[in-house]
Amino acid sequence: MSTDWPVDPDGEEGSEGMRKFDMRIIADKVDEEEDFPMVRDEFVEEYGDYPIRINYKTVVPLSEIFEYVEPEEFETLLDMHKAVGAAMREGDFWLYHPKGKNPEKKHA
Repeated sequence: MSTDWPVDPDGEEGSEGMRKFDMRIIADKVDEEEDFPMVRDEFVEEYGDYPIRINYKTVVPLSEIFEYVEPEEFETLLDMHKAVGAAMREGDFWLYHPKGKNPEKKHA
């Protein structure tokens, strides 16, 4: 595990001891009442180096996920969740694809 992260990916600030993963960690960075509408690039500027644990063996910087996020702005937290979910599928971050372009992928 890299020691170059701004926080320990598995510590309380990271994945809370591997109890939280991917979209949950990202959602914890925003306040639904105060942060929306949100500009994607400003969010990435602030949290881009932050470690996001995808699964038990993979950690990537938030900026790597957001390379696949299309909208430049999110009106609501739900809009952000949809865009991040699509980005994680597009970038093949998840080991499973319950629906998607590659039905041969391992399912949950």
